[in-house]
Amino acid sequence: MKTHLFAPLYISLAVLVLLILGQQGLNLSIAFHTQQAADLVTHTLVVEREGERLLNAVIDEERNFLETHSNMQFAFNSSLSRLYTLVQDNPTQLQQLDKIKNVHTRWQSHLGERDLFSLSSRFTLEEKTLFDSLRTQIRVLLDREEILLEQRKHNLQQLYHVNTAVNIFSTIVILVGVYLNLRLLYRRFEVRLHKLMEVGEAWRTGQMEARLGYSSADEIGRLARVLDAMAGKVRYRQKCIEEHNQQLENLISALSHDLRTPLLATRNTLESMLKGAFGPVSGTLREVFQEYREANEDLLKLVEALLNISRYEAGYGTHLNYEPLNWEKIFVKTIAKIKATSKREFTVNYKISQLLPTVYGDEIEIQRVLQNLLDNAVRVSEPNKEIFLKVRPVGEAQVQLCVRDRGCGIAPQEKEQLFHRFVQGGARRGRSGLGLYLCRQIIEAHGGSIGVESVLVGEGSIFWFTLPITTDQPKCQHEKM
Repeated sequence: MKTHLFAPLYISLAVLVLLILGQQGLNLSIAFHTQQAADLVTHTLVVEREGERLLNAVIDEERNFLETHSNMQFAFNSSLSRLYTLVQDNPTQLQQLDKIKNVHTRWQSHLGERDLFSLSSRFTLEEKTLFDSLRTQIRVLLDREEILLEQRKHNLQQLYHVNTAVNIFSTIVILVGVYLNLRLLYRRFEVRLHKLMEVGEAWRTGQMEARLGYSSADEIGRLARVLDAMAGKVRYRQKCIEEHNQQLENLISALSHDLRTPLLATRNTLESMLKGAFGPVSGTLREVFQEYREANEDLLKLVEALLNISRYEAGYGTHLNYEPLNWEKIFVKTIAKIKATSKREFTVNYKISQLLPTVYGDEIEIQRVLQNLLDNAVRVSEPNKEIFLKVRPVGEAQVQLCVRDRGCGIAPQEKEQLFHRFVQGGARRGRSGLGLYLCRQIIEAHGGSIGVESVLVGEGSIFWFTLPITTDQPKCQHEKM
């Protein structure tokens, strides 16, 4: 019972089958006795009808004798013989028939002793007494049959009532049994499956601390213990991975912070040397120092990206400085910065929707996102090809900013992973692979989303991000505190 999941169901079904078989057996027994009672009622009615014929035969004998002085006993004897046959299982009625026969014989005997020439049209007192006695005895026979008929009708009615009661009771018992089986199925299967689905959904979302917690010894209980043990192992490994990642992030943050100071010092020194602060620099040395300066600048950008990512992963997104975003100002500043640092020739056009609602955000961080996207667009686009910026409302709750480049596009299999750490597109090799990941961190901290569209490889790409529209200016975390 405790180790088999379906054992209670099998037992309850067996009990139901036994109840149904018992009901059918009772119905067959009641039907048999009902048929017997009905046959007895029919038999009693036949006896009554034959008794009436016997009485009519006696009356006919009286009439014929008084009118024609003839004695006709055939009908009486025939009815009497049939009555003997019909009541052969009833000793009381057999005795009554014997009395009727004796009285009839005596009556006929008196009638036969009359002188044919002295026959009168009336019975003598003794003959009349015998005739009345004969009728009385026949009436007694009929009355007994009437009483027997009522008893048998009553028995038949009782059987009908018993049959109805048995059917109603068995139907109620079967319905109760079906309800209990359904209840058992619900409690033993559906409730547990719902719990299993609920916990499985929690596991799917990464909440591996959720447990089924079944202590039963049946199959579902054993399955629950196996799944709980698996979830425990997964949670332990997940915790180890999280601790390892946290240690790695702390290490990267610490190294980035420690590297930033000497890199800034190196940049300042190289710039001073290129400007002749330590004496004139020849053409060859200038080229070498320029390469050192560019490599130092790239390394400094990597360190800056790592520091910014570390800040967002540490919860900096709750400390953003929200203010109304001036898209014209953001576009102009970003384009100017890219033109000042890029050696490539490019053309940028932008469009700001006239119906654009007010959007709140951290202008510096949004500008950082746009600068990263525009820098990528400049690097992958062909020289002097137009790069297009556009910001417009999307629905009633969002605005969308798009950056369309003229590069070679992005393969579909690369789209999903493009905004993860250390992932680069095929045409975007050579960088750290952290820029788009940082963009995602910034946009998600603002409550928006970021993505890319690239229908055909070779036709360019559209990088976009959305920001939510709010009617009130969001408060900074330090203001809430």
